[in-house]
Amino acid sequence: MERYHRGSIAVQERVGVRAAAEHVGRSIGPGIKDVAAAFLARQPHLVVGAADTAGRMWASLLTGPPGFARAAGPARMEVAGGVPEGDPLAAATLAAGGIPVGTIALDPRTRRRMRLNGTARAVPGGFAVEAERVFSNCPKYLQKRQPLRTVPDGPGVLRRAHALDARQERAVRGADTFFAATVHAEGADASHRGGMPGFVEVLSPSELRWPDYPGNSMFLTLGNLAADPRAGLLFPHWESGALLQLSGRAQTVYEPGGGRSVLFRIEEAVESLHPGRLLWSAPEFSPANPAPPPHRGRTTR
Repeated sequence: MERYHRGSIAVQERVGVRAAAEHVGRSIGPGIKDVAAAFLARQPHLVVGAADTAGRMWASLLTGPPGFARAAGPARMEVAGGVPEGDPLAAATLAAGGIPVGTIALDPRTRRRMRLNGTARAVPGGFAVEAERVFSNCPKYLQKRQPLRTVPDGPGVLRRAHALDARQERAVRGADTFFAATVHAEGADASHRGGMPGFVEVLSPSELRWPDYPGNSMFLTLGNLAADPRAGLLFPHWESGALLQLSGRAQTVYEPGGGRSVLFRIEEAVESLHPGRLLWSAPEFSPANPAPPPHRGRTTR
């Protein structure tokens, strides 16, 4: 199994972490180990990243009772319930032929996360993912939260647009967590980004920017963007259960002094309040979070 494709290798070489990436990459495997299966079975939500039927990338949040996402074999994950009605990925995950997906199970209670990438196919009552790459990440930049309660009802999709409104801009500026879905010729990936509120800048109603903090040296997300600029972002509002999903294109900006940031241009936006959503407490911020960057562009409306 090749751990990295050419896009990730190019970024690793440019940043000078190729040897470190090879070392960390040994954790990537094709199977779901017992400890990973046990972790997955305890999680009440799962982030799924994939392309919709029109080829746009999205990240979606699925919620259910612990065990709704479970290992059903050494290389198979089954997800009961599927994607909520109205979600941009609902139709794509019903495809019988299968689609590349990246998933991430993140536990805010323990700051642990697990990623599983592979091919998703519809099955009765949901979908299954044939695992191709399974690995865990360190707890860096993850905020700690506790679950409060589940809200059984909700109106579903609230708004579809091609840019953010003023209220959504404020939500993005106040976010301490989002998820990114990216893709390359060999598959899809879903990743986590975290920081202090303000780490994501709103440059305009259709343009965002965030810093690329030092991580595990894999550069899976930036490597995918080097190969394919399509991306989907998911901003969960933990206290209300609201979701803001954005689809568009992103590029990495290499800055003087070795810093990096990502510029994202919004093409589609979907805001929703799905039934069965889980509400979480206010965050205990990760001690690894840097101070947010000085605002260099538009941040108010």
